[in-house]
Amino acid sequence: MGFIKIKGVIPPMITPFDENDMVDYDKHIHNMKKWNQYDLAGYLVLGSNSETVFLSEEEKLQLIRLTVENKAEGRLVMVGTGMESTRETITLTNKAAALGADCALIVTPFYYGGKMNDEALIAYYSEVADKSEIPILIYNVTKYTHVNISPRAVGILSRHPNIIGMKDSSGSIPQLVDYKREIDMDEFNLMVGTVSSWFPALALGVEGTVQALANCCPQECIDIQRLYDEGRMEDSRDLYERVFPVNSAVTGGFGIAGLKYVCDRLGFAGGLVRKPLLQLKEEEKVKLDGILETAEII
Repeated sequence: MGFIKIKGVIPPMITPFDENDMVDYDKHIHNMKKWNQYDLAGYLVLGSNSETVFLSEEEKLQLIRLTVENKAEGRLVMVGTGMESTRETITLTNKAAALGADCALIVTPFYYGGKMNDEALIAYYSEVADKSEIPILIYNVTKYTHVNISPRAVGILSRHPNIIGMKDSSGSIPQLVDYKREIDMDEFNLMVGTVSSWFPALALGVEGTVQALANCCPQECIDIQRLYDEGRMEDSRDLYERVFPVNSAVTGGFGIAGLKYVCDRLGFAGGLVRKPLLQLKEEEKVKLDGILETAEII
């Protein structure tokens, strides 16, 4: 299947819902058309910020189909197809492959987290990679799973021909250094999963990222890397520090409801969150507006 080198910014696309708690596919297409106007590396459909755990398989497949159909030429389509069992992960990954996905992002199984040690995770990812019709990437998101894949396990898995990278959303720069030590950066995409790690990661030679803020502020996320690559380190760092509080607000404090509100404020179609998540309160919107103003986003 071959190695895919990933450089640049990928948004983990939000999934807009309507007042009846149904996926609003028209708003998804609207967002795709807007994102296509930015110099993004591609799209992640069915990421954590997509509220994937709330989606039926039918909804997942339709979102994959629409993403493939509406992406700009040359854009990568990465799909989050990790399930709790090895069998179901392989099944969904190959359904995504049939719809035209380029690669799959596989979250660490976590329900039986106490048993997800190196041995279990190496066996899991190896079998999924063996049986997947597209390349896969490891997804480490400790905030949600409470499972952390070790640098040793990543090093072993990085040598599998069908495992082409990982998205590390732990936010730990020391661990990122340990991951880097275990892999070949020319043959494995070490990517970070949050803006909070983006500037430090660039300094470590990381070239790809999947980050929530790219849903609503794609240009700022892109420019942090562009300025860095141009040798304008201070400008890159200043922009990173300016948008940092916005990222903290939409990935931590206010969550996906906050991210969707900011998307709405900036011309994207955020839509509603799916129950049991709660919509943003009016006073929370006021606080977010203040954060956006301070960051010179609005």
